[in-house]
Amino acid sequence: MRILDRSVYVGPSLYARFPVIRLDLDLGALEAWPTARLGDTFIHSLAAALPGLAEHGCSYRQPGGFLRRMREGEGTWLGHVLEHVAIELQNIAGEAVTFGKTRTAGAPGQYTVVYEYAQRDEGIAAGELGLRLLCSLLPAALRPPGAVPEGWDWPQARDQFIKFAQRRALGPSTASLVRAAEQRGIPWLRLNDQSLVQLGHGKYQQRIQATVTGRTPHIAVELASDKEETNKILAGLGLPVPRQELVQSETQALRAAARLGFPVVTKPYNGNHGRGISIRLTTEAEVAHGFAVAREHSRSVIVENFLEGDDHRLLVVNGELVAATRRTPGHVVGDGEHDVRALIERVNQDPRRGVGHEKVLTRLELDAQAFKMLERAGLTPESVPGPGQVVYLRSTANLSTGGTATDVTDIIHPDNREMAERAVRAIGLDVGGVDFLSQNIAESYRSIGGGICEINAAPGFRMHVAPSEGTARDVAAPVLDMLFPPGTPARVPIAAITGTNGKTTTARMLAHITKMAGFTPGLTTTDGVYIDGQRTVAGDMTGPVSARMVLADPQIDLAVLETARGGLIRAGMGVSEVNVGAVLNVQPDHLGLKGIDTLEQLAEVKRIVVEVATDCAVLNADDPLVLRMSGYTEAKNLCYVTMNPQHQLVREHVRAGGRACALEAGVNGQMITLYDKSGHLPLLWTHLIPATLEGRATHNVQNAMFAAAMAFSLGIKLDAIRQGLRTFDATFFQAPGRMNIFSEHPFKVLFDYGHNAHAVAALADLAQRLDVSGRRIVVLAGPGDRRDEDLVAIARAAAGRFDHYICRRDDNLRERAPDEVPRIQAAALAAAGVPAAAISVIPDEQEAITAALQMGQPGDLLLIFADALVRSWKQITKFKPAGSDVAPATRGALLESAPAPLAGAEPPPAAFSLEGLIRDERGVRYAPDAED
Repeated sequence: MRILDRSVYVGPSLYARFPVIRLDLDLGALEAWPTARLGDTFIHSLAAALPGLAEHGCSYRQPGGFLRRMREGEGTWLGHVLEHVAIELQNIAGEAVTFGKTRTAGAPGQYTVVYEYAQRDEGIAAGELGLRLLCSLLPAALRPPGAVPEGWDWPQARDQFIKFAQRRALGPSTASLVRAAEQRGIPWLRLNDQSLVQLGHGKYQQRIQATVTGRTPHIAVELASDKEETNKILAGLGLPVPRQELVQSETQALRAAARLGFPVVTKPYNGNHGRGISIRLTTEAEVAHGFAVAREHSRSVIVENFLEGDDHRLLVVNGELVAATRRTPGHVVGDGEHDVRALIERVNQDPRRGVGHEKVLTRLELDAQAFKMLERAGLTPESVPGPGQVVYLRSTANLSTGGTATDVTDIIHPDNREMAERAVRAIGLDVGGVDFLSQNIAESYRSIGGGICEINAAPGFRMHVAPSEGTARDVAAPVLDMLFPPGTPARVPIAAITGTNGKTTTARMLAHITKMAGFTPGLTTTDGVYIDGQRTVAGDMTGPVSARMVLADPQIDLAVLETARGGLIRAGMGVSEVNVGAVLNVQPDHLGLKGIDTLEQLAEVKRIVVEVATDCAVLNADDPLVLRMSGYTEAKNLCYVTMNPQHQLVREHVRAGGRACALEAGVNGQMITLYDKSGHLPLLWTHLIPATLEGRATHNVQNAMFAAAMAFSLGIKLDAIRQGLRTFDATFFQAPGRMNIFSEHPFKVLFDYGHNAHAVAALADLAQRLDVSGRRIVVLAGPGDRRDEDLVAIARAAAGRFDHYICRRDDNLRERAPDEVPRIQAAALAAAGVPAAAISVIPDEQEAITAALQMGQPGDLLLIFADALVRSWKQITKFKPAGSDVAPATRGALLESAPAPLAGAEPPPAAFSLEGLIRDERGVRYAPDAED
């Protein structure tokens, strides 16, 4: 039994709408050993190792269902068992995960195991530990060799896993704030492995680190950390504080204690969490020891008066007290029969106690500090306390060391409430905890005394949200109210686009429209991440990492996410929901990879984008596979896009008041038209959109329709949509590798990244519709990881449409022979009737492009499908035609260094020829003109 492969999905995927882990598991010989055959010994041992499995309902949907499933009939297989074990392991580490499913994976003994996780490393470790546990429980004859290390101990491994998980999990305070955000629909991103969290997206984001917020003044944190200065400030305002002195040596500490009067307290100058504090010191020896303990945490030590009373934590948020808790140090209560060690074990049996922050209470430990407290009380671990005798094991009341908390919010005296609020305001904290000693919190400090020990700049919330006794308080809600007052936005509008072809161009068009409308868009595409039109990260950025990158940027107020098949299959989506999701088309590409073998399976992957859309799903009504996705979205609106004005379903949808974008014929050409709520909204003539080459590039007409439909669904005004489409061109700068035209040679070059049959057919069709007086030459290729039939389909899409064909391959062979791809495509061209004289096989991309450029004559059109876009574009722009000493001095050759287009540039004048259109666009759109 072994794990063959693992995928970690960070968001919506084929398996769930939340984070899950997928394991490809091979049972091997254990396929013949379902749980019933393994017998009761195996089942009982597993139930004893993980008692919580008794609560798993499985298909019976009631407690005990899973164990029943293991026993009845032939039982279940170990892949299914591993699913439940991985879930339960996370449960005992404090995570509330429940989802899982296991399916056979085709080959005998192989399974796909999917289970929910709360945080990545913990989820992966749960699967690995679960596998080891199952192997350890198998009969020795069935145990895979090396699966269980010599001397492996389950209880030790379990506790190590819990500690491992807690080191990586959000702390209780941060987790409570995250839960409160989720309840309000506020998205969040974890920014590091600790407690730094972003609440909200883009420019609306707020950050927290535990209970310190992005609004917490740095100087206030510094003051709260300076216990001496805090004491002085509070004393200066007449607030009750103990007298104290700051010392740097043991001698100074002893003198200070004598001046202040015993008993005293020693504590680090800038400590926290109760570390290094010693209380009720009555002798010089105890003061010396207390000084040494405090000195381990700080160079300077504070000696102060010991105040009698219970330890209270008063929590103040945004100037108001929201919770008060009485804290009691970790202790046991004698019964006259059991010794201290046994009493500790009994207390730790409380199901509310766990390791670290695993549970609402922490287990008591019999450690050095406990021994010290026992010694001071004249006891040992073997001592038997009398009935009702309280034996303290800690001097401080922190929950993290086994203390307990009792909520007293409802009984705190108004004077004490006001005192806490004044103290936190005096230090300047937005969230602050006041440690206050009082014999009775229900009586005023003015009458019975008491004092403020310190002010905490990052107060823990656990004692308030999960007290040992009393009412739990929702202390996270006031923090969220402070960071996001009612009516304040937390999300930016998100548009996600997927499809086989057209994603990048459509995403760029939409981002351009939103920028023209006054937004600051973040854009992810196959060539990088763009913030407000400027590329910040280069590379294929169409997965969940880039989505998080955009949404974490504090500048953006709208996100456009190109979402590719690869990222969806590998890691899911980077967001749990989008406002507008669009699927452009589903065509044969990447089939045979990652378990996606059919168009229907590919459509299921791409469907995820509209399944998570909340406001509008935009679908291609002309693609049957996309049209069927309408039954899988829960978006408020459904918008169909069609280039067929007679589309019957779309017509009925429009008549019912639905939303649509259609292409309609008119006297002046073809008009992109929007329909919504029975309204007819003519938008723009296609020949006025530069990227469509006067309407000839029908695939870009369709891309423009999708961009317009999505922009409209995002609430952008029609005039802004028109302006955006009229000023978006197909230059290499705005859309590299997407129908770029270079016309500075005696011949024209049409440059594109198309790498599947559908894309090649669209460009080949465009080449036929362009006015060409000479020959049409194409440089053809296909990715090496495509199936042979896909490479053949690419060749057939171009066959019969050009005068000469140059077949090449990409730099990345993808396990193909150096000339295998071009040979396959050359053979396919020949089989389609292309004469052998019209076919050249030049495997290297640069050599193939050079050959095509050298072949070009005045009036020719070269269609070059490229893979290395920047290199190939430079090769084209710097080519020296025959009889020329220098490469053409064109703006196209300056694209790599050109800044962004000038904001607010006027649309190009009407052009009546392809040549005029391209020249006019360059004259207006390129910023170098402003520098000339």
